[in-house]
Amino acid sequence: MTDQTEREAMEYDVVIVGAGPAGLSAAIRLKQLDPERSVVVLEKGSEVGAHILSGAVLDPVGLDALMPDWKEKGAPLDVPVTSDSFYVLGEEGRVRVPNAAMPPLMNNHGNYVVSMGNVCRWMAEQAEALGVEIFPGMACSELVYDGDRVKGVVAGEFGLNPDGTKGDGYEPGMELHGKYVMLGEGVRGSLSKQVIERFDLAADADVQKYGLGMKEIWEIDPEKHRPGKVVHTMGWPLGKNAGGGSFIYHLDNNQVYVGFVVHLNYKNPYVFPYMEFQRFKHHPMVAELLEGGKRVAYGARAITEGGWQSLPKTAFPGGALLGCAAGMVNVPRIKGNHNAMLSGKAAAEAAHEAILAGREGDTLDAYDAEVRSGPIGKDLKRVRNVKPLWSNYGLTASLTVGGASMWLNNLTGWSPFTQAHGKSDAESTEPASKHKPIDYPKPDGKLSFDRLTNVAFSFTNHEESQPAHLKLKDPSIPVDVNLPTYAGPSARYCPAGVYEFVGEGDDTRFQINFQNCVHCKTCDIKDPSQNIVWTTPQGGDGPNYPNM
Repeated sequence: MTDQTEREAMEYDVVIVGAGPAGLSAAIRLKQLDPERSVVVLEKGSEVGAHILSGAVLDPVGLDALMPDWKEKGAPLDVPVTSDSFYVLGEEGRVRVPNAAMPPLMNNHGNYVVSMGNVCRWMAEQAEALGVEIFPGMACSELVYDGDRVKGVVAGEFGLNPDGTKGDGYEPGMELHGKYVMLGEGVRGSLSKQVIERFDLAADADVQKYGLGMKEIWEIDPEKHRPGKVVHTMGWPLGKNAGGGSFIYHLDNNQVYVGFVVHLNYKNPYVFPYMEFQRFKHHPMVAELLEGGKRVAYGARAITEGGWQSLPKTAFPGGALLGCAAGMVNVPRIKGNHNAMLSGKAAAEAAHEAILAGREGDTLDAYDAEVRSGPIGKDLKRVRNVKPLWSNYGLTASLTVGGASMWLNNLTGWSPFTQAHGKSDAESTEPASKHKPIDYPKPDGKLSFDRLTNVAFSFTNHEESQPAHLKLKDPSIPVDVNLPTYAGPSARYCPAGVYEFVGEGDDTRFQINFQNCVHCKTCDIKDPSQNIVWTTPQGGDGPNYPNM
């Protein structure tokens, strides 16, 4: 049924959804090219940076291209990488992979350990100084079409009752129209998902792949702190259960980022990614570092991992997909922020040229061409075989054949093959009857924590009187299909404890605790029946990350 709500409309040259590195880069570049250009950025978080979660070791190539004077402008890149090491873990021990064996692209020399939340807050200041309008707390719930082109978005709708009807304090929000609309929502964005489907943007792309990234910030003993130290691991505790690995980054103020990534193509529905992360911290190498410290923040976020062969078309009638909305993460490097910035810059330049030529609402083919043939495409293309080799043949194949492929690309710019990804992550999930439950150690409350305790450290808040933003296509499927066939995997793959099965036998019901949601989108990706749809809650709700 078509929404007949009447709304006021505001007109802009360009409307940007998402104040992440991609959206803010687009806004800044548009104003650099034409200070009179009207540009608005809409952010669903309570403030810029509130929903930003990333590793992060930042390759400054994107900032160099966008603002060569970023150092003089005070960009919060204060901790250069000082050491870089990579380990394959066993349950008690570790083997270091020599840096000389790693392709040069894996070298973090010249990069910085950063809080991307703080980088985005700084970028927002630069954008506003140029005249960009930025509205946080404004979730974009709908697309506005003019014929077959995207014309704008609906933002700022508040006051719906739990059943979706309009409450006493209902505010309809506004329509924001633009000559072009840029979607920088991040991974599995709700509007981006609709656009990809409507315009069949993924028709010529391989299936998209994802990982679940979980992260804690720890304050540790100053004697153990090494600003700029970067450590990555693979292997234990995941073993053959799933692909993935960890990162430990020392930033300033005696803090370290401790993160863990689980590839979501795992077969065994009993895999519990969050508990794998908690178990990882009990490895002697990690436990020794964290002992005597304290966890100060927690969060989780899905990661696009399909890479080069999974890129959809990035331009559509009336707009463009930016950064992770399209999937621009370089998986071996565990980096995507630099490509997000480059994509925002490229989209802005394409839109600028189009508007100068008197165009609007068409497809920015020049942007899509630049993504594929420019630095983003080159960055993704040379590592394109690492993730699918890992998914299809395991860690050893990824390290050997994938590593050889990266070396060949580095030396010659060419590789003789492109490995396909195969099934989607949802389709990869096998019936529980093919697997055995996994016995996870109970969190000790010192190094490891239960989910609900950790969610409190994401500072998540949702107004409980609104409709649940996690929708079920068929309410019967969780209990009638997913529980008997897959042992109810949503109770495990969610890193925030949103989903649970309550009761027994015929009295079993599926409960959605949407108030806990940290907006990672894993449920929208991994649900084996593809029955859960993530939509935006009202603006300002969700996590409030301090310096993730």
